[in-house]
Amino acid sequence: MNKFLSASILAVTLGACGGQTGTENKTDHSKSPAETVESAASEIVKNPNKDVFFGDLHIHTKNSFDAYIFNVRSTPDDVYRFAKGEAVRHPVGFEIKIGGDPLDFVGTTDHGAYMGILPAMDTDGHPLSKVELAKTMFGTDPELITQAFATIGGSVRSGIPFEEIYDRDIVDSAWKQSIDAANRHYEPGKLTTFSAYEYTSVTVRPGDESFAGGNLHRNVVFENEAPKRLFSTLDSTNPEDLWDWMDTERAAGRDVMAIPHNSNVSDGKMFDLVTYEGKPLDKAYAEQRMLNEPLVEMTQVKGTSETHPALSPNDEWADFEIYEDLLSSYIKSKINGGYVREALANGLKIEQETGANPFKFGMIGASDTHVAGGAFDEKDYWSKVGILDATPVARGSAPPGGAKTWEGVERDQNAEHWFSKWGASGLAAVWAEENTRESIFAAMRRKETYATSGPRMKVRMFGGYGYDTDLLDDADMIAKAYAGGVPMGGDLVKNNTAPSFLVWAMRDPRNAPLQRLQMVKSWYENGETREALYDIACSDGGVPDPSTHRCPVNGASVDLSDCSISTDSGDPELKTVWTDPDFNTEISVSYYVRVLENPSCRWSTWDALKAGVERHPDLPPTIQERAYTSPIWYNSGN
Repeated sequence: MNKFLSASILAVTLGACGGQTGTENKTDHSKSPAETVESAASEIVKNPNKDVFFGDLHIHTKNSFDAYIFNVRSTPDDVYRFAKGEAVRHPVGFEIKIGGDPLDFVGTTDHGAYMGILPAMDTDGHPLSKVELAKTMFGTDPELITQAFATIGGSVRSGIPFEEIYDRDIVDSAWKQSIDAANRHYEPGKLTTFSAYEYTSVTVRPGDESFAGGNLHRNVVFENEAPKRLFSTLDSTNPEDLWDWMDTERAAGRDVMAIPHNSNVSDGKMFDLVTYEGKPLDKAYAEQRMLNEPLVEMTQVKGTSETHPALSPNDEWADFEIYEDLLSSYIKSKINGGYVREALANGLKIEQETGANPFKFGMIGASDTHVAGGAFDEKDYWSKVGILDATPVARGSAPPGGAKTWEGVERDQNAEHWFSKWGASGLAAVWAEENTRESIFAAMRRKETYATSGPRMKVRMFGGYGYDTDLLDDADMIAKAYAGGVPMGGDLVKNNTAPSFLVWAMRDPRNAPLQRLQMVKSWYENGETREALYDIACSDGGVPDPSTHRCPVNGASVDLSDCSISTDSGDPELKTVWTDPDFNTEISVSYYVRVLENPSCRWSTWDALKAGVERHPDLPPTIQERAYTSPIWYNSGN
């Protein structure tokens, strides 16, 4: 089969980044903001074959209690300025700017609990500045910061507010400012902005009074209009109560979804097999969850939640950016119930038992940055939380005390357990007809989305019953793929034959070439959940071994002395039509694609190289950046 197309066909067919399509927007000051948005949207030409748009729906500003404690002073306006490609200021003073093109869509997601309260407490003359709690909340000393975070975080975890500072009028005002900023920066065809916030539920281990616990956080994203008052963990710590509230919002005409994140440190609770209160899962639970949570954020700065080596021992790439400590803790999170791939298989089991699948979700990535802009590039990583991890020494990628090597130095345990294990990740990618709220939100609803660990790889996946290899060289490939099947996020019904999958990926020109395409299969059979991994397309003309389903080694390497990468291996694009060699028409299956780049330096190696010091001996020197599509589900009807 021919793996290559001309550059012109690639640009047209695979889809250009959304910022390069549609219309150039010029502000007409004679019109109201709503009229300007409506006018701009009306001029955009829809692409029925869809374009890919890259964005970030997990960003914090000073209105988040933890960000303010970490000395972050950025605003929602800074989030949108950064997304547009402008420089914004990091809490320690240097400027940060997105690498590559501006983002296509973005949302500020400050914690709903205590939103805007900490800035009020730190404002001279404000009534909240006079409460006792305000006297020990602000400063630059790491111990003070850690204690202040634990104090407010403990209230967020318990759901019991500090009455002396919990002023709902301030929260409402900060939420209105966030909504107003999103509306002010919305430019259809150029930058789509969403009103959003974070619901910050944390599970409790008996006897533990700290903020440590299982992460049940969700980002709550509104399509258009947002309500005047949000629902936070200080209203209820039960995510199922959040879904009830979201149902009422939807009934009032405000469509909304919640996106769970960091299931890897949920202590096994994000994809638990019982409800929040320990009851069995049923059809009603599954249907309500999928209506409200069609997506999961499966990669971000606090690690990747795809799978774990203990869950996928036959997956050689399962150890990517593993982060295991519970929030603000050195306690390891429970593995089962915390990873996406396992949940996909468990969802099929539950569907067989109840008639509905509670884990039938698509995938996106995000940054979870607390400094208004995500550090998506390994070679330019600037921290996550603020002043605590702002330098290579603080984040554990360079030895402390001016040392050039790690021999004999005393290591900071927060850097060892937390900051050094975080990653320069990730991004959400969406296939949509146009760069507007309605179109991008609809794409997220139908799960035509994928996650990347940071690079802007372009990835398409379709499943159908009529695809063959001739389609790979067809100028109308994408139109015919839509006509003859379903894209990522879709469902295939039983057809008494094995479906075929059209998969196509194109590298990010700013990053390493592609090494391989992989198909990840999950299913439930004979009382057991199962998985399998197949290499389906190989770089450099390689062909997967039919006995191992693995590509030959392509010889890609990294020179750790300067982080240069191989120039004689890897491909700019890979594509294939693949059929499962082990398909059984009687078994329901989920399939998703994982795309791997050639190896490149991890951010911690770049830090050490720039500082002229020995790299951390216990951190991976290199990584393989990757993308993960939303699944396609085959329904056997059994």
